[in-house]
Amino acid sequence: MTTPTMAVKVLRASRSHRPALSWTISLAILAVMTLAAVFAPLIAPYDPDHIDFAAIYASPSPAHWLGADALGRDTLSRMIFGARTALLGPLIVVVASTAVGILLGLVAAWRGGWFDAVLGRVFDVLFAFPSLLIAIMAVALFGKGLVAPVIAMSIAYAPFVARLTRSLVLAERNRPYVSAYRVQGFSGGWIALRRVLPNVSPIVGAQSTLNFGYVLAELAGLSFLGLGVQAPTADWGAMINEAQAGIVGGHFLPAIVPALAVVIVVVAVNIVGEEFSDRIGGGSAA
Repeated sequence: MTTPTMAVKVLRASRSHRPALSWTISLAILAVMTLAAVFAPLIAPYDPDHIDFAAIYASPSPAHWLGADALGRDTLSRMIFGARTALLGPLIVVVASTAVGILLGLVAAWRGGWFDAVLGRVFDVLFAFPSLLIAIMAVALFGKGLVAPVIAMSIAYAPFVARLTRSLVLAERNRPYVSAYRVQGFSGGWIALRRVLPNVSPIVGAQSTLNFGYVLAELAGLSFLGLGVQAPTADWGAMINEAQAGIVGGHFLPAIVPALAVVIVVVAVNIVGEEFSDRIGGGSAA
């Protein structure tokens, strides 16, 4: 006996679902940003830390397409290399929080009892603290940089994934196909991992996609405050921080470019995540 998983239903529904132009553009933007981060050493025109006093606050030109900053460093090169830290941190947070959240949510819903009750109280405590506040506390305890905020945010976002997974698994375990597998003698663990988990994973994945945008904005905010990635490492949030002094002198481009990059990527991620959620909704109704 086989039961089509949620992922299969999504694929079937997506064949007749014509993607919106905004979704296609958003995917293209994320693909370009990802490729830029991966191949940064090959495509960046300059070393991101190369200082050129002759190019201080240079305007956009063939030599510096996006101009230069207060130290004459090429803005485009720093943007390309900055995509690495800007995207890597949120990716680690999303992967770690999703993996831990799915595991905890699945076990809590499947076993129930005292484990579910204790886990629920722990989640309630974590929900009381914003993820950004937890990250700031981690920086205060373990020092500035990317490692402490990433670990803290992974812990902060895991309860959201676990709570969603728990509710989905509770709904799935009451479906007829689960009872049918039990009658056939399959173990509870096998049913949970091989049948229930594939059905809820696409929905959790869609939510995790949205989380990526939230984490990116929060980590950029930490770097802007000087608590995240530290100079001279190229990072979009840190670039905005470094460009504040130039704004007083009328040099807006070094701050506007990384700020726009953060906004564009966050919006693109949200559009992709919402489209993914819509496709899942259509697939689940099929």
